Amino acid sequence: MNQTAMKLLEFDKIREMLKERALSDLAKEKIDSLEPSLQPKQIENWLRETTEARTLINRSSYVPIHPLKGIKEILERCRKEAILREEELTSLAGFLKEAGRLKGYFAGKEIYAPAVCQYADSIQELEDVWMEIERCILNGQVDDKATPALGRIRKKIGLLEDRIKGKLDSIMASPVYGKYLQDHFISVRDGRYVLPLKSEYRGSLEGSIRDRSASGSTVFVEPEGVRRLQDELNLLRVEEEKEVYKILSSLTSLAASYIREISVNMEVMAHYDFLFAKAKFSKALNAIAPAINDQYRIVIHEGKHPLLSNAVPLAFHIGDGYRALVITGPNTGGKTVTIKTVGLLTMMVQSGLHVPVGEGSEFAVFTDILADIGDGQSITESLSTFSSHIRNIISIVACAGPETLVILDELGSGTDPQEGMGLAVSLLETIHAKGATMLATTHHSELKEFAATHSGFENGCMGFDLKTLKPLYQLHIGRSGESNAFLIALRLGLDRQIIERAHEVTYKERKDYSRIQLFLDEPEEVLENEEIRQSHLQQEQKKERAGNAAKAEGKLSKESAFRIGDCVWIHSIGKTGIVCELENSRGEVGVMFRKKKLKVNKKRLSLYVSNKKLYPENYEMDIVLESKENRKKKKIMAKHHVEGLTIEKE
Repeated sequence: MNQTAMKLLEFDKIREMLKERALSDLAKEKIDSLEPSLQPKQIENWLRETTEARTLINRSSYVPIHPLKGIKEILERCRKEAILREEELTSLAGFLKEAGRLKGYFAGKEIYAPAVCQYADSIQELEDVWMEIERCILNGQVDDKATPALGRIRKKIGLLEDRIKGKLDSIMASPVYGKYLQDHFISVRDGRYVLPLKSEYRGSLEGSIRDRSASGSTVFVEPEGVRRLQDELNLLRVEEEKEVYKILSSLTSLAASYIREISVNMEVMAHYDFLFAKAKFSKALNAIAPAINDQYRIVIHEGKHPLLSNAVPLAFHIGDGYRALVITGPNTGGKTVTIKTVGLLTMMVQSGLHVPVGEGSEFAVFTDILADIGDGQSITESLSTFSSHIRNIISIVACAGPETLVILDELGSGTDPQEGMGLAVSLLETIHAKGATMLATTHHSELKEFAATHSGFENGCMGFDLKTLKPLYQLHIGRSGESNAFLIALRLGLDRQIIERAHEVTYKERKDYSRIQLFLDEPEEVLENEEIRQSHLQQEQKKERAGNAAKAEGKLSKESAFRIGDCVWIHSIGKTGIVCELENSRGEVGVMFRKKKLKVNKKRLSLYVSNKKLYPENYEMDIVLESKENRKKKKIMAKHHVEGLTIEKE
């Protein structure tokens, strides 16, 4: 998918909103890499999963999703054969317990969430692993009961510590030594128990000085009477460390033996986190899963821009009768928001996300979405607004095709109005000839006339309240907008004759504004009825023009219908090809080009040389359209059956 379009349509902000609803970094990484799919089946599966996840959180707000903090790093340490620390093993045990809870959560929910539940089948509960970890580690430390040996060692350590503390307590209570002490408490220095002695009395108590205070007023003395006991204690602590190491090593080995299963559990947990982030996002937007079609048809009922909290609901349709919509309207009237809404919602749907639309909405699947929105001006490259537009549009024209959605904002702006209008018309013609679905906004009134008189195009305008002189932010398809500047001026009291002269100068035609002036003074319902009448009149006129064009085209097509063997000019590539398949229901003709069969819309083909001029009567077309190998196989198969013999079609 085109990255420029994704940025212009603000798909990155959708990703950020999704990430806010994910718990784990792994799920957030999946969201960062989320892009629209080009496969309808995959999109439908994604949407189904989002719908099922939404159903689950609607029925039960709590889903046991583990945040996976540190789990990936723990597995990496296992792979490197590093010994896991107590806190790491505790985290691992907590994750495995939560994975088991998640598997249990989905039990019995296959009825209303079959697609989502199937991932839980891959979860291994590994109860023996987490139970063994919890048996050996308690409150972040290896428990005394982890092994009998550790229990015996720690019991000896406890007894020795009690004896040492007893001897030190007796020294502190002694009237002889008590006056030499700086404080009456036992300290520890370098793992050995000591007493704080006033510096001037350091020779009064027999023992070893283990440390001094920063001020030098206190020395920490290990009395000679406890030195032997402390040596014994230190030896026991070494034994304790060895035994703890053995236990941690054993637990790490146990976890490492199930590293594949734990990795799968982590991936499944991350995927569920990702799915339920999409479900939470759907619930927050009050969104639904729309229908998917392959007819390049978009129908939106009550659609809202997902990044705007107060957006006016959008009614939109394209693809039935026309594939190019030209939208006019005042500045800040909602044109840009409208086309961005259509583009962004399409991207979201193709990414498997629910969208804020009403029931009955449907979206097409496009292989690419191409957009030119905003001025795109680059300060660092000193590009003008117009130059920036053109650079982007060059790329759009090159990539546009029948399966693309093209979005053009303020077409023809940023340069001389007349030249901009001419360029806009030419671009509309070119992109439409390539078969693309197209949305374009413009200020050029000439483009309204162009859309009204060309097949495959339709006008649209943004609503404007002439009473309040404010935009309504509503799209009206099938209606070309009037000049709001003239109407606003008329509404504010500018002389009607001045406005009529301005209209004549602008549009090279005279128009009577007296009737409009009367309507401006009428109640709103009269104004509305007049708008409806004008819209209906425009639609009838367009139908009449389209009917006449269709008749003419029908007559032409009967005269120049393509036949097998015709040499045709392929406009999109500027080359000739041979017709190998007749036109299908979609207007596509099979054309042989450089030994490859292409599907090309008949509108992009012209007869170059008819088959009658190229080949004699009753000429065997297989010589041209089939490979030598396939022709041999056909002859053999016509005589008798040969096991395993098949004809490969390109």
